[in-house]
Amino acid sequence: MKVAVLGAGAWGTALAGLLATRHDTLLWARDGALIQSLSQAYENTRYLPDVALPRALSFDADFSRALTHAAADDALCVVATPVAGLRALCRVMRDTGVVPAHIVWLCKGFEADTQCLPNEVVAAELPAHRSNGTLSGPSFAREVGQGLPVALTVASASVELGARTVAAFHHGAMRIYTGDDVIGVEVGGAVKNVLAIATGISDGLGLGLNARAALITRGLAEMSRLGVALGGCAETFTGLTGLGDLVLTATGDLSRNRTVGKQLATGQSLDEILAALGHVAEGVRCARAVLGLAQSRGIEMPITQTVCRVLFDNLAPRDVVQALLSRAAKTE
Repeated sequence: MKVAVLGAGAWGTALAGLLATRHDTLLWARDGALIQSLSQAYENTRYLPDVALPRALSFDADFSRALTHAAADDALCVVATPVAGLRALCRVMRDTGVVPAHIVWLCKGFEADTQCLPNEVVAAELPAHRSNGTLSGPSFAREVGQGLPVALTVASASVELGARTVAAFHHGAMRIYTGDDVIGVEVGGAVKNVLAIATGISDGLGLGLNARAALITRGLAEMSRLGVALGGCAETFTGLTGLGDLVLTATGDLSRNRTVGKQLATGQSLDEILAALGHVAEGVRCARAVLGLAQSRGIEMPITQTVCRVLFDNLAPRDVVQALLSRAAKTE
């Protein structure tokens, strides 16, 4: 099939490379210099260095051509922009009048200003569109680019979108599961990034593996409480897009959010960390939204609150961890 991947960050690039081994795949980025570099080197030296891309993959900085490539009923559009860019991208689709028939997005997080999940953003900007959904799960772009095994879940109310996504991605070392709990999958993908910052802080402070296990377990409880309150299914949070993604992001050395937490523990400022990172750390972007949603619904999320205090109130990580440990005993 024809597939357009919109966004040439690390994840979009890795998936475009995998797709191009079987499908007519176009990778779009708004940065013309990046597209020129990709076309010449068949490597994303900026976001995914040392991972070779197949010669069958094509590149384009023209958004209209990218949309047209994926506009047909038998094509697929893969949106690989961050959450912060999703609304603007949907508006351009709407305004140009070229809206792909089938859209699956990869972004994980809440929109910072509105507290909207990605599916809510798409529904607001493309209200008549029906064949869409989210592709998520425990995955590092570098490992996918290297052809290592990975399992993901596509969640959608559209059976056709699920089937088309499986047809596009389910081959080689990638396994795709299907489901319809879009809210649960998206909440898991968002909250795990905030929790990974917490485990990074713990590891950076040298608090040990016991503390890490406790944070992951109690963090999963926070994620589940919020997800169910927002309309997700409890079972989703024990699957790939809940527990699976949380374990990977909270423990893997390739995790940007965990890296942020570890560096915060050394006393670096958030601005310094983000400037040096060179990639988006969605946990930082959506932490306030997660906490705001929890507070508006009366849901306790003490780990998330602790992360926000470190990120935005300039409190010392060791002090807020001590406050977290000093909480009154409760039943599990």
